[in-house]
Amino acid sequence: MIHMLTSAIEESIAAKSQLLLQSDLLLKVVAVSELVAKAFASGNRVYFCGNGGSAADAQHLAAEFSGPFYNRQRPALPAEALHTNSSYLTAVANDYDYASVYARYVDGIMQPGDILFGLSTSGNSANIVKAFEAARSKGITTIGMTGTGGGQMKALSDYLLNMPSANTPRIQECHMLVGHSICQMVESILYPAA
Repeated sequence: MIHMLTSAIEESIAAKSQLLLQSDLLLKVVAVSELVAKAFASGNRVYFCGNGGSAADAQHLAAEFSGPFYNRQRPALPAEALHTNSSYLTAVANDYDYASVYARYVDGIMQPGDILFGLSTSGNSANIVKAFEAARSKGITTIGMTGTGGGQMKALSDYLLNMPSANTPRIQECHMLVGHSICQMVESILYPAA
C-alpha cells in the first residue's frame, strides 16, 4: 500500500512539474485572473459547473470567491456553482434531460459580462458543452478547465486551461491548484495589501 501512496504523490508532483513548463498555459491563467477581476469590478458574476468530483471542485472555487480566500476583510464576490439548487437540477434532469441542466440555467440567469467556468477532465461532458454553447450565444465568456486534449470544450472555450495530464485525479488536483491561484490573483488585484 505504501507503494500505491508514493506512486500517487509522485504522479501528482510530475503533473504539477509539467504544469510549470507550460508557459502559454501559465500566461492564460494570469489573463483569466485579470479577466475575472475586471468582471467582478464591473458588477458581473462568475459561475462554475462540473460533474461529480469536478462539481465539488466547482463549488469549492465559487466558495473561495464568495467567502474570503486570504483577505478576510474583503467583501464577498458574486460567484456561484450552478449545481447547488438540487430542486432545479432534478426537475430539469427529469423533465428534459441531464444534458440540459446547465444550459437552461445559463439562459435563465447569466448576463453578458458574466463568466462561466466549466470543469471537465475529458472536456466532453454533454451538459457543460451545452452550457458553453448557450453562453456563447449570449456573449458570456467561457473558461474551460480540462485535461490535456480539451475535448469538445476546446472549440467552445474562450480560454482553455487544459492540464498536462490524462489521469483524472491528477487533472483534478491541477484544477484546484490553478483555481486557487486564480482566486489568489483576483483577490490581490481587487484588494491589494495596504
